[in-house]
Formats: sequence, C-alpha cells, structure tokens
Amino acid sequence: MSMKIIQSECTSCGDCLPVCPTDSISEKGGIYKINPDTCTECEDEDAPQCLSVCPAGEACIVYL
Repeated sequence: MSMKIIQSECTSCGDCLPVCPTDSISEKGGIYKINPDTCTECEDEDAPQCLSVCPAGEACIVYL
C-alpha cells in the first residue's frame, strides 16, 4: 500500500518532503505527489512520517 496526497487539500507547505525515508515524495510547480511504487507507509515507523508532519493531516494525506 501507499499514501496519497489530495491536491485540493494540500497547502504546498513542503513539510512532508524532507521527512520521507524512502524519498517517495516529489514536488513540481508547487504540486506534491507520492510515488506509490516506492512508498511503504513508513512500515518501520509508528506512523507515516508525511502524515505526522502535515498541517492538514488526514484531510490531505490518505491511505490508498
């Protein structure tokens, strides 16, 4: 499984980018996306790191 960023809820703050341990988050033109092929939902952590730092929380970053 992987995480997904809901673009309409994303504020483009960029907080998620540096905390992703698998470098699955990319940004282009202020739009952030999660690569589902490399996202592991931070299986070695207590929770997905992107979700833990996102100001919009579960409204922005969801489980696929």
